[in-house]
Amino acid sequence: MKLSANLGFLWADRPLPDAIRAAHAAGFDAVECHWPYDTPASAVSAALEETGLPMLGLNTRKGPPGENGLSALPGRSAEARAAIDEAIAYADATGARAIHVMAGFAEGPEAHAAFADALRYATESTDRTILIEPLNRHDAPGYFLQTTDQAANLIAELDLPTLKLMFDCYHVGRTEGDVVTRLAALLPLIGHIQFASVPDRGPPDRGELHYPAIFAAIQAAGWSAPLGADYIPSGDTDATLAGMAVATTNGGAAP
Repeated sequence: MKLSANLGFLWADRPLPDAIRAAHAAGFDAVECHWPYDTPASAVSAALEETGLPMLGLNTRKGPPGENGLSALPGRSAEARAAIDEAIAYADATGARAIHVMAGFAEGPEAHAAFADALRYATESTDRTILIEPLNRHDAPGYFLQTTDQAANLIAELDLPTLKLMFDCYHVGRTEGDVVTRLAALLPLIGHIQFASVPDRGPPDRGELHYPAIFAAIQAAGWSAPLGADYIPSGDTDATLAGMAVATTNGGAAP
């Protein structure tokens, strides 16, 4: 099993290029990030080339303080498209394979139409994978995309070949449960898988989800791409890796 370090959380106390180097030293197979835009793409690209790690993905900007994405906000299409353009440019410069288009806090038919329009624009503007991710209602109350059913229906409605689901076991576990069954049913739509413990979003060696069984099911399903370690360390990131190794080893591999 291959693993990707989400540097929005892991080694977040270091400059992004140094975090990439730390992930390489720890044995990760890839990296991903949240919002890398304050770091010059050239510095990130140099660290990726130095380590040989691929950048799996990044997010579009959240927007002004208090917002959590722009793409489902009615009347904000110009800002949403600018954020998508920025993400595509950064992905092109760093070789990032996917872009997570963040919807934002919104609801209703107008929000649905705005998000659909933004996703069409994104898929027409790049051949990279475009990801959408449901966020749980506890951490992101009012976020437009809240469940995997809602995401699956939107993907089916738009029928865009590069539009995929980001399946975060943490978010699904927090609000939907039955993670293994949901993952198996949605596998054809999934473009990336992430994990963290439930409910504290810590390493996978704790909490309500039994990750050895989840990881074993993912492997049995034939998934071979790196899984995103998208957890929040309590303290030093390196100190959490031993616990993560136990969970992943019992599921089939260690970082």
